[in-house]
Amino acid sequence: MVTSMTGFGRGEASNEGLSVVVETRSLNSRYLEIAGNLPKRLAYRELDLREIVKNKISRGKLSITISIEDARTSTTTVKLNTKALQEYHDAIMEIRKQLKIKETVKLEHLLQIPDVFSAGEADDTSDAEWELISTALGISLDKLNDMRRKEGRELARDLHNRVKHIEKNMEKIEQLAVERVPQERQRLRERIAKLFESDEIDEQRLEMEIVMMADKLDISEEIVRMRSHIKFYIEALKGNDQAGRTVNFLLQEMHREINTIGSKGNDAAISHIVVAVKEDLERIREQVQNIE
Repeated sequence: MVTSMTGFGRGEASNEGLSVVVETRSLNSRYLEIAGNLPKRLAYRELDLREIVKNKISRGKLSITISIEDARTSTTTVKLNTKALQEYHDAIMEIRKQLKIKETVKLEHLLQIPDVFSAGEADDTSDAEWELISTALGISLDKLNDMRRKEGRELARDLHNRVKHIEKNMEKIEQLAVERVPQERQRLRERIAKLFESDEIDEQRLEMEIVMMADKLDISEEIVRMRSHIKFYIEALKGNDQAGRTVNFLLQEMHREINTIGSKGNDAAISHIVVAVKEDLERIREQVQNIE
């Protein structure tokens, strides 16, 4: 099954005043690239997030946007760092003593010291958030894959039609090659006749001309291989595995065969069809960049 690498998905999950929205967007990429915006307090969950994505997506540049809304009673906790406060106080008293400062140390002075108070989330808040994020992410990825599969079906239809067009052109090339045989045979006879006009015949040159002409006429092997590549190409589009890499390889092989046919054909009509086949192959190559 052909799957596009471009798509969008949105998932939502909520529980007791805590709601999460996850949006996923994917673009073309040779490998799987994941960029997310987990809250700082959930940074340790990044590997878990990547694992969820890898179970559903194999290729593409994936962008994940996470929005969290908390309408619950404040879960923020304030903690006093007693140890740090005592150390600051002792240091201030030592400075006061050494510099003989008479001014007393007041509470307001201690409250201005950084890191004495720290604000954090309740212990279970991050776990609750992650549970909703993972749920919303799964929904978002499923919707993303639905869109990718729908677009993939359209791409597969286009790719199939184009290769069928190539297949018809290969039939034309084969027919032209068959029709050229008597024409080229006559041309060879005329060239040999010119060689016999002189009293001395260059046997080596004569043999070389025959071999070269026969080689140029025969493009049957290239046509057979081209048909084989087309067959596997169609099978790859219908298969269950990711078709992108397989089709890409087959396109390279088809390019090689059609180039050989063009160079061996030495015929205006065949050359014209070869150009059309190359154009179709190039359009297919561009489309293949979009499939997984």
